[in-house]
Amino acid sequence: MKVLLDSCVWGSARVAVQAAGHEVAWVRDWPSDPGDAEILRVAHEEGRVLATLDKDFGELAVVKGAPHAGIVRLVGLRAREQGPVLAEILATYEQELREGAILTVSPDRVRVRTGSR
Repeated sequence: MKVLLDSCVWGSARVAVQAAGHEVAWVRDWPSDPGDAEILRVAHEEGRVLATLDKDFGELAVVKGAPHAGIVRLVGLRAREQGPVLAEILATYEQELREGAILTVSPDRVRVRTGSR
């Protein structure tokens, strides 16, 4: 699965996600942060699930109807937990994400909002 880590996601999360076999890009590797709408557009264009800590992406997708290739919002996780948890979520919810789901992941639950792209 192709993944785009938002700039707010701990950079070392990339290691765990790549180790699980995913192709990972990170917004902090870009020359500058272009803003949420452009990040979501690029993720969609490249067929990447967007991993973020920011709730604004869900609002862009749900309220404004911005297309996306799946969104995973990590809430309340320590930096070192983000990569392993994200890798597990990508494996467990692969089909839902491929269908355009938005997941909110916290230490004690996963909320899945199904959707279409």
